[in-house]
Amino acid sequence: MKELRCRDVGFDCDGVVAGETEYDVLSQAASHAQEVHSMTEDQVNDPDFASQVSTQVHDKP
Repeated sequence: MKELRCRDVGFDCDGVVAGETEYDVLSQAASHAQEVHSMTEDQVNDPDFASQVSTQVHDKP
């Protein structure tokens, strides 16, 4: 199981997304960023942002 904490990406947010794979987590994180942080689809799909986010995905304890 993998997870991502929103704070680890730099947002002042207690959100945590989890999934079986890194892809699952990144997909949920993109939806969360759009819904909660008002990011556009272009922003969440930006290669630099996606790279930054993917480095913060880790195994769930």
